Amino acid sequence: MRVPRGFKKRAVLAISAAFLAVGLGLLDGVDYSPYFQQACFQRTQERWLQTSADFSVVDGPLEAGFGRAQLTPSQESGASGSPGRFASVPLAGYGARKGRPAESVHDDVWVKAVALRVSGRVGVIVGVEALIVPEEIAHASLARLSREHSLSREQIYFGATHTHSSLGGWGQGWVAEQFAGPFTLGVREWFVDRIEAAVREALKDLQPAQFGHGSVAAPQFVRNRLVGNLGTVDPDFQFLAFRQQSGRMGLVGSYAAHATVLPSRFMKFSGDYPGVWCREVESATRGFAMFLAGSVGSHAPVPGASDWEGAERMGKGLARVVLDRIPSTRLTNQVRFGMTGLKVELPELHARITDGLRLRPWAARLLVPASPDAFLQGIRLNDAMWMGTPCDYSGELAVAWRERWRSRGVESAITSFNGSYVGYVIPSRYYHLDGYESRTMSFFGPAVPDYFEACLRGIADTLTRH
Repeated sequence: MRVPRGFKKRAVLAISAAFLAVGLGLLDGVDYSPYFQQACFQRTQERWLQTSADFSVVDGPLEAGFGRAQLTPSQESGASGSPGRFASVPLAGYGARKGRPAESVHDDVWVKAVALRVSGRVGVIVGVEALIVPEEIAHASLARLSREHSLSREQIYFGATHTHSSLGGWGQGWVAEQFAGPFTLGVREWFVDRIEAAVREALKDLQPAQFGHGSVAAPQFVRNRLVGNLGTVDPDFQFLAFRQQSGRMGLVGSYAAHATVLPSRFMKFSGDYPGVWCREVESATRGFAMFLAGSVGSHAPVPGASDWEGAERMGKGLARVVLDRIPSTRLTNQVRFGMTGLKVELPELHARITDGLRLRPWAARLLVPASPDAFLQGIRLNDAMWMGTPCDYSGELAVAWRERWRSRGVESAITSFNGSYVGYVIPSRYYHLDGYESRTMSFFGPAVPDYFEACLRGIADTLTRH
């Protein structure tokens, strides 16, 4: 039945007027006050003063252990809580997939762990070959690791590769399901089981080891996707190197380019270019390799080819860059070691309509069910310091951060996706841009970049003052 044109016009006007009337009660102004004037910062600072007062680093011989567990779900996995066949599980990463299930496995994805012990103090770096470490997974994993291995939140350094072709189905709610596909029973339990299995193996593998670290420039594989040549890029590939007494080598690498070489039409499980990097390093060293997404905010990959050919070319190219540096990396078994973290209370949600208007926080929470808290963390190994963040942290911010610490003799890296997700954290000067990163995904307002930097600076000062 054809609807009369006049009726359509009147209906559109009526609906628009109704939305406007409702909207007037849903809108609020954007808060442009500096972070240090906001109550959330004051409360976070008070918490940090209490936390940092008793913190100390330790010195002594290093022990290191490596562990892994396959994250790719399959019928053959046999573990309790397995989500079953991969064909029934969506891939997390691209909304354009509309929640469709994975078609097959191109290459397996993994959870990996590096356990460290110095003078009786233990810490674990956990890397998942997945889009992020979802908050629900992190909380459940921390509870299990605390119960079974007596590990606290401060002792677990989470990170993810940010591949957009890995396990989905773990999120509930409209926003989570746009990125991770429909919630799938059993996926959360499987994810937590894999994390615990990798950590357990790493702790059992602890043995005397040597440590070294390095950084190598690889600008040919990354670009600024937000403002192009008007901005800067984070070109450095950072790595931590461990050599066990048995001779086995372990590398933890981090790089700023998004793991989005494989497009949304690619419907198979894959680690994208970080997975290729890990396999190349492990093949060359006959050892262990873990990749953590670095400061990927605003940073896109430059693979030199499309689809799998591009992922392979980029992963192998970055592996060659790092492997060429390893022979000149100085290793020592004497390590100054510390891990700490800070629970950060966030500002109110800023789901913006315009530069000056946003949804009221209660209404924004219906669309963006993000946690009001985040966790920032740091790990120090001699003069290497890595900082973990719960977001797509901007590469431009990371460049300035690293230069500041290099002037003090410390090589620092910033990694993303450490156990919750609070959107993109990009330089405040870009907040007014009308774009995906600056408008849609800057969840908590214009003060967050400076706020996070202040908190990270407090953690870093504490890690390096001893």
